[in-house]
Amino acid sequence: MRLVELAGPAYLDVVTHLLQRRRLADPTGGIWEAADFQWWWRKVRPSDELGQSFWLDETGEPVAAATLNDWDGTWECDVIAGPRALGTVWQRAVERMDELGLDPVSVRARDDDSLLLAGLRDAGFVPAGDESTSTWLDAAQRPPVSPLPDGFRLRSRAETAGQPHHMIRRNGKHVGERLAGCSLYDPELDLLVEAPNGDVAGYALFWADPVTRVGLVEPMRVEDGCRRRGIAKHLLTAGINRLAARGCERVKVGYWEGNPGAKALYLGAGFRPDASDCVYRRGAG
Repeated sequence: MRLVELAGPAYLDVVTHLLQRRRLADPTGGIWEAADFQWWWRKVRPSDELGQSFWLDETGEPVAAATLNDWDGTWECDVIAGPRALGTVWQRAVERMDELGLDPVSVRARDDDSLLLAGLRDAGFVPAGDESTSTWLDAAQRPPVSPLPDGFRLRSRAETAGQPHHMIRRNGKHVGERLAGCSLYDPELDLLVEAPNGDVAGYALFWADPVTRVGLVEPMRVEDGCRRRGIAKHLLTAGINRLAARGCERVKVGYWEGNPGAKALYLGAGFRPDASDCVYRRGAG
């Protein structure tokens, strides 16, 4: 394998290709979809221009990576590697953390990834909670689109392109342009529900990957005061229906164990749990 360092849009392109290759090789392996990394691109971050570590094979195809992302001062390392490459990739990841003096730094690992878990322990990482579960749904078994309450209406970013993006408040003023620069982003799948007074009652973003035929739900949010009215269920079922129309055969969504409402929503729609994971952290912060 040959190590290269990539930053900015080049990094996003290569990590997208790597995760697509890995999903094609393993239908449910790993933690992340290519679309997860594209969703993370929505905000300008100091780590955008940081050289990220990729390993290429003799044909120039990416086979592994160790990436570092700055989440408002908290750093996360993501290791993307199979068992044969994991030792090399993890060693490089630890070296980069030490070179940059990252403290604290976290790593999310699957509960069944014994090799990475051993590496985390050896490097001084300890469990930090934040358990989550990945779930999958066969698109052919998707539920019907549920109704919205009277006066509410579903719209897409394609319809509201002339207005400020509905996720600016939580994701910054550049969210619209950053998402538009992502290869998997589709404004027809960037959905919002408007309340009768025109306010945003909720939103959800759906990602259709034409390479893997996997659809991802990320994020999903209903605003305070509009919950328990069927808005999340409508967003979810309408979005899955659009993913199926884009050719997605399976749909994935994750939920945090500390969010019972999300768990009930997804399991109630037919998603089935597949793998669990947890955050491990090193450093006091």
